[in-house]
Amino acid sequence: MDRIPFGVRQLDTTIKGGAPRGSVVLVSGESGAGSREFMYTSALINGLAAGDSDELYDLYYGSPTADAVDPDGVHYISFTASKEDLVDEMRLAMDDEIVDNGADAIQFHELTERYFHVSPVPRDWYADATESITDLRKRHERQGLLEALGSKLSEIAPNNLVVIDSLSDLVGAIGDDMEWSDISYLVQGLTKAANHWNGLILVHLNHETVSSTRYAQLTDATTGAMRFEWESGGSTRARTLVVSQFRGVLSQIEDENIVRFETEIGDSGFDISDVRKIR
Repeated sequence: MDRIPFGVRQLDTTIKGGAPRGSVVLVSGESGAGSREFMYTSALINGLAAGDSDELYDLYYGSPTADAVDPDGVHYISFTASKEDLVDEMRLAMDDEIVDNGADAIQFHELTERYFHVSPVPRDWYADATESITDLRKRHERQGLLEALGSKLSEIAPNNLVVIDSLSDLVGAIGDDMEWSDISYLVQGLTKAANHWNGLILVHLNHETVSSTRYAQLTDATTGAMRFEWESGGSTRARTLVVSQFRGVLSQIEDENIVRFETEIGDSGFDISDVRKIR
């Protein structure tokens, strides 16, 4: 089975190369526990592979396993941030050399205008151009946010790595124009369509923004769910990763008797520092 690398070497090696093609993975976690850094690392390392940075890819990642197949391209969708904002934030988590070269190969897609246009947020906070009468009319004629997202995914997802940042933004937009059922249907439909797209889709979520019931619904609707948590022991805190479910992957982790990955964030981004096994 062909697999698309996550871009985290030890994790990919453990699961025979990465995620099976056609996977939708829920990347969720507590604030600061590493889910966002994992997302940045995956996009940038795969960006190095997709671009003209073979030496940097070999340096920071190494050789992929036999079953690993690089995505054709890397796409990053954001509802609230521009490319410049995201690249600046990536620099806080990773070495400039990785960010400069990896980001060049990533195609960023901003849905900020569709996200904010029905909100009371002043337009000049999220859009550069001065609004005209024509613009005002178009604001009422344009696609809805979820419809625009669906159209964009149909266009860019086949054979590619796509990062969606973030479901938490959609949860925050629930109101007159969007209900929880709309988000749930979106994720279920995304998982069904991804089977034919043969790529890898990472969907980010701060799981503190949803109830345990809704989190379980999202977990059931996706191919895999990776949960990033803070764990305290004595006077220290550690970032950890638990793969709670993942069709075609979890069995391999269980075969290794791994119950939890201990993680760290360094100059090369998110990494696995140790694994806890059943003794």
